[in-house]
Amino acid sequence: MSGRHADALTGGWGSFMINILFTVFIIVILILLWVMIFDSNRFVVVRHGFSDRRIKKNCRAVVLADLHNKCYGKNNGLLLSAIRECKPDFILVAGDIPTAKEGKGLEIAVSLMRELAKEYPVYYGSGNHEHRMKLYPQTYGDMGQRYEEALREAGIRRLVNEHAGLEENGIVIYGSEIDRLFYKRFKVRDMEEDYLESILGKPETERYSVLIAHNPDYFPNYAAWGADLVLSGHVHGGIVRVPLWGKGVVSPNVRLFPKYDGGIFREGKSTMLLSRGLGLHTIPFRLFNPGELLVVDFIREDKL
Repeated sequence: MSGRHADALTGGWGSFMINILFTVFIIVILILLWVMIFDSNRFVVVRHGFSDRRIKKNCRAVVLADLHNKCYGKNNGLLLSAIRECKPDFILVAGDIPTAKEGKGLEIAVSLMRELAKEYPVYYGSGNHEHRMKLYPQTYGDMGQRYEEALREAGIRRLVNEHAGLEENGIVIYGSEIDRLFYKRFKVRDMEEDYLESILGKPETERYSVLIAHNPDYFPNYAAWGADLVLSGHVHGGIVRVPLWGKGVVSPNVRLFPKYDGGIFREGKSTMLLSRGLGLHTIPFRLFNPGELLVVDFIREDKL
């Protein structure tokens, strides 16, 4: 075989391999794009159970976090149907149901909350978006005020550094609203040891304490304060989750592979259930990380 023919064959093989690799690359990109669109527009129902001797009566809660004005079906009909199928005794909201952004409306968030309040007791803890709307009226106008009024008119119990007792269940629910400084990007600001006690008081010990605390970065502080169960959100599951490994890639605070991304975490006698959220914000997509509707069963210890 002449050198010219050999070069031609080599060149032809090289072009063939380049075409194959390019085709594979395009297919992978299309698959990832399809999964991204699919995961960004669906949610899964995830169930957890927690038992304690202080819980007097079995009960069930549905936990909502980080909806960010997302709508699943007309008027969030798909989300409402899923909640009803879970047959909760009450609803716990872990913040960021609306989105604090100029030009964004409140209709989706208010409509959902009103519908839920017609059927269930709703206990609502703040996220950074609810807090931000109230703090900066020069930016958001009366959004914060209108949202608070709508929740109050619907009969929703707002827990802004307050607590509500479920006496017959042996449970007390706290809702924390920490300072905006604790949501700064790129790093976790230190929280003073007595900070939570200064805004929440000392936790009860006679009843099982549930702390709604939107930002999971401070779980060690919540545990040191004395929460039995912490319900958090904010991280959206890490936006993208690595297949097989299951680790979230980035947080809204722009930190790679955050320690707290989604699921169950434990610190001493405390447990944190971190929701992956339901909506989109900051990085407006999900990949291998569908939205999450949490169902929590509180169980008398002798009935588990």
